[in-house]
Amino acid sequence: MSTINLQIATVGGGCFWCTEAVFQEVKGVEKVVSGYSGGNVPGHPTYREICSGLTGHAEVVQITFDANVISYEDILVIFMTTHDPTTLNRQGADRGTQYRSVIFYHDAKQKEIAEIVIKELSQYYEDPIVTEVSEAVTFYEAEKEHQDYYKNNQTQGYCNFVITPKLMKLRKLHADKLKTN
Repeated sequence: MSTINLQIATVGGGCFWCTEAVFQEVKGVEKVVSGYSGGNVPGHPTYREICSGLTGHAEVVQITFDANVISYEDILVIFMTTHDPTTLNRQGADRGTQYRSVIFYHDAKQKEIAEIVIKELSQYYEDPIVTEVSEAVTFYEAEKEHQDYYKNNQTQGYCNFVITPKLMKLRKLHADKLKTN
């Protein structure tokens, strides 16, 4: 009988709909919540405010995972290999600081692991990794319509052309880390 060892990871890799969809398929992930973090304005920001790029927040997901099933390091490797960590403030057509690549660490050990993962993976990218590593600050849950976005909107164009290819990449690169249906 194993015990559950729940931990939190907070990452942003462009649009949170993509990152949420990726981690919902990963074994050991208990919950994925889309939201906002890293901003510098008071109060709970809205999606519209975030999209302006003026709040300083990034679109992120907060991942609750069982560390007895998947490690924080594996979470970060999946994160770093399912988006482009070499583009500053951009993922595909999404541009602005709200789409930056970021790891918000929750303690010193997570910071250390993030820095190691970035260093180890940098050799596989032609361009330098620009993923920000910052201390976790307040996480604001996004509006209800942004939760489970891919599951609820799979026929939508953005899902077909942007999210589905990321999921295919996940399934190819990390098949051993996926939930079984």
